[in-house]
Amino acid sequence: MSLLAKLKQLLGRKTDPEHLRRGRLGEQAAKRHLQDRGMEFLTANYRSAHGEIDLVFRDGNPEAAGKLFAGNGTDCLVFAEVKTRTLGQWTRPASAVNARKRKLLSATALCYLREVGSPRIRIRFDIVEVLLRDETVQEVRHLPNAFPLEGNLIYPV
Repeated sequence: MSLLAKLKQLLGRKTDPEHLRRGRLGEQAAKRHLQDRGMEFLTANYRSAHGEIDLVFRDGNPEAAGKLFAGNGTDCLVFAEVKTRTLGQWTRPASAVNARKRKLLSATALCYLREVGSPRIRIRFDIVEVLLRDETVQEVRHLPNAFPLEGNLIYPV
């Protein structure tokens, strides 16, 4: 526990649970990482009835978009799921994005798209893994186009 957290505890102030602190730290690191790669940040923690999307970016980089997005323009919206873990755990953080989570993220992304006027733009789902040691970011791994739109959902482009 950090000195600040101990002081807050002694003074009677509530501190956030450790998993929430780690999650915020991971999202901040992921946001910086994606911005450093030229993506334009749009919003964080978008919520719908289906769930939450950690980060939403616009990516206009043709190389980052990949061959899948070549053709009618390479601009796309990126829905990023951030998974933060402590170094030394046995499984990759991305493995927590199972089929159920992918369906919820897909449905939430469609809610976001409806809310912003259903733009004719390509979309993709990325996962960003953030690895921590002693509350310090050690590594950020970006997995672009980690999964397609899941379920019986479509988004016409």
